Amino acid sequence: MWLRLILCVLIVAFCTAIGYLAAEKYRARRSYFSQLSDFVERYIAELGYAKKPLPAFLEECRFSGDFEKTMNRIARHEEAACREKYLTEAEKKDCESLYSMLGRGDSRSQMEFFQSKRQLIAEKKTSSEKEAKARSDLYLKLGLLAGLAFVILIL
Repeated sequence: MWLRLILCVLIVAFCTAIGYLAAEKYRARRSYFSQLSDFVERYIAELGYAKKPLPAFLEECRFSGDFEKTMNRIARHEEAACREKYLTEAEKKDCESLYSMLGRGDSRSQMEFFQSKRQLIAEKKTSSEKEAKARSDLYLKLGLLAGLAFVILIL
């Protein structure tokens, strides 16, 4: 009896964990665009006031995850390519054009460019937040329901 109960709890927990892991793509995408939006806002403010060199500015900022890896590549003057699998091709091209403009040209032209991209990035941020919330809940519930279905089939 106890063995069956423990097995059922483990099956439900395992299926729920699979649902949680399946939604990781959407949470990572939300985190990426949230950090990108914050970075663009900071960079616009930096261009308007302090005008520090790009490597010094990037050292001050703290990031996490894939966005941190991208910023480290940019700080080391490596390629500005987006390697994230969860971004669409259009989003990758938008991000690459944004990264390629970092530290290029005078501050006025950079500020105009980043201000023109601000709205696009804000839209990506809000859409990725909505999608992450909806999909995370959906995959978690599907995992739980699949686990319960397996338990019912076993009993």
